Parts: sequence; C-alpha cells; structure tokens
Amino acid sequence: MAKITHVEIFMVDLQPKVQRTDAIQSFDSQQTPFVRITDADGITGLGYTYTIGQGGSAVMALLRDDLIAKLIGREAEEIERIWQNLFNSIHAVTVGPISSLALAAIDVALWDLRCKRANLPLFRMLGGAKSSVPMYTTEGGWLHISTDALVADALDAQAKGFSGSKIKIGKPHLSQDRKRLKAVREAVGPNYEIMVDANQSFDLAQAKRRARMLEEFDIAWFEEPMPADDIHQHSHLSANTSVPIAVGESMYSLSQFKDYLVTGGASIVQVDVARIGGITPWMKVAHLAEAYNVPVCPHFLMELHVSLVCAIPNAPWLEYIPQLDSLTRTGMKMERGRAYPSDTAGLGINWDMDALKAARIEGLSTEVHS
Repeated sequence: MAKITHVEIFMVDLQPKVQRTDAIQSFDSQQTPFVRITDADGITGLGYTYTIGQGGSAVMALLRDDLIAKLIGREAEEIERIWQNLFNSIHAVTVGPISSLALAAIDVALWDLRCKRANLPLFRMLGGAKSSVPMYTTEGGWLHISTDALVADALDAQAKGFSGSKIKIGKPHLSQDRKRLKAVREAVGPNYEIMVDANQSFDLAQAKRRARMLEEFDIAWFEEPMPADDIHQHSHLSANTSVPIAVGESMYSLSQFKDYLVTGGASIVQVDVARIGGITPWMKVAHLAEAYNVPVCPHFLMELHVSLVCAIPNAPWLEYIPQLDSLTRTGMKMERGRAYPSDTAGLGINWDMDALKAARIEGLSTEVHS
C-alpha cells in the first residue's frame, strides 16, 4: 500500500452534442468536476462527477473546503474506510446530491488508482461477470423531437443492433404521448424494446392513466413517473400496472434503494454512480438489487458504467448517451449495439490530458500536498 501525497481538483464545462429536453428541464451544459489523487509511489487515479447545468461550483467548494485535505496521508487502498470517514465528516449535509457528487469524484479516483496498482481493468477488479452488454439509446428520444424524427432514430438504432430506444413522455395531453409511442412501435415492430421516461413529471392519477396507455405498446419500463422521494405512490403504481417501474437516477443513498425494493416500488434500479456517491456505494446497491432479483440499468455516464454493468450479473442494458468524446482520445468500444469495457488497467477511459487542461474553468482548480 502507499499513502496519498497529492490531490488536485479542477472542473470543465461540456456542451451536449444534441439538444436534450424532458418534461421538467433542459440539459444545457454538463459541469464536470475532476479529482486527481497521487500516492507515494507516484501512481495517479483520476475520478469525475457531473451536474446538468447548475451546482458544479458548489460541488467544487465542498471538495476544496471540506474533503480533499482529509485525504492526505491516508492509505489509498482503504477505499471503504475513506468513504465512510468522509461521509461522516460532512454528516450535517448528507444525504443529498452535492455531497454525493463530491464523494463520487473522490471514490472513482481511488478505484482508478487501485486498479492501476493491481494492473487490472475496473470491470475485472469488481467481479468480471461478463465481457460486453447490450445498449439502448436515449439520445434520439428527447421530448422536443418530432414524431417522424423519433421513428427515424429508433429505426436507425435498431439497424445498428441496439436493443431498444428510450422515448421521453410528458406532453400536455396523454394523446400526444400515445401518438408518438404508437408511431415508434409500429415502425420497429414487436421485438424491439421501447422505454419511456417521465422525469418525475406526473402525480399519481396522471401516472395511472399513462401506465394504462403504456400497456398497449408493451413498454419495457416506465421511468420516474412521479417525484422520486415518494416511495409509497411508486409502490402503489407498481402494484397496479404490468409495466415495470424504473427509478434510481434521483436517489442518493443505499437506504433509499432499500426502501424501494422492500416495498416493491422498483422493478428496475437505475443507480447513477455519481449521484449515489461513487463506485463503493454503487456496488452495494447493485448487489442489494440482485438479492431482490431486480435488474440494474444505470443512468447516464456510459463510459464509466460500462465497466460496472459488466462486473455484475444483473445488468441487462447500458444507456447510450455520449458524454466524453471531446475529452478522450478514443471512445467506448461498441459493436452491433453492444458496449465493451476496456482491458486497460484503471477505469478504462482514455483521457486526452491536453484537452482536459485546455477545458478547465478558470479559478476553480485547487491542489493539496503532504
């Protein structure tokens, strides 16, 4: 083992490749905080997290003022101990998105460092359950996109070997959502999955009406139909529809997932490695879901999640939303609608260090040394 001697933080702001809108928001930018951790042997791990337009500077402030100095002198291999100590040190502001996002950047960097020390790719370090995973695409299903364009994108994805397409719903009237879904189902046929995502936009009555409509089209799952903190109503909805209910991207602790699973409110767990606080708690959620015989289909961050879903047995899909192309030399490996984790030691993300340096936001970088 080797102690941590140097920690650096910086942030870049990424612009989405396409316009991304859903029922409650527009994805204007991706503020992406980074943490670089170096141990006494000179081995470095690079971790990152994200927001979708706001809050990045708050994450950076928490890292700078309350977290990174606590890493100096710690044994880098003691990832569980470090995570718990940091979590407890900011207990007054947990559980919540800002604290979880900050913890995630540190935790991901520590796992990158651990894998590099062991000369193992992340997916093998965590279990190596499979060598590839099918993908579904969200990038052509945003709420503002016309019905004709939805159909064209789904057909294109199907031809490329993707397993399914996600369509955003939440138009002013149910009939508008129904028209869009009907057109896509008729175009792709019965053997292609269609997922839908309401982004927490409905109340229970609206969600019930949509669920009845969704049953017509053999929908793979109904994602975030209502506010994510309302476990009781999701459990009620799940018990009264044949459409699987998917939740998780807006949840920030292992206990929140436990409550959903215990009450039957989640048929699919969409745990996000950044929003849950890193790889350490992500794996706990994944194994908890496995115990309930519930699949894990994580939200976003495909370049990192590809290694996590290939580490576990209960992850049938990876969400395709390209994120890091402008910051990497080579993208995630994909063939015929399947994603493959890298065999390179560490996270397997081939960072372009010059691009990272050029994209840094002025005034937000900090370093601490032993």
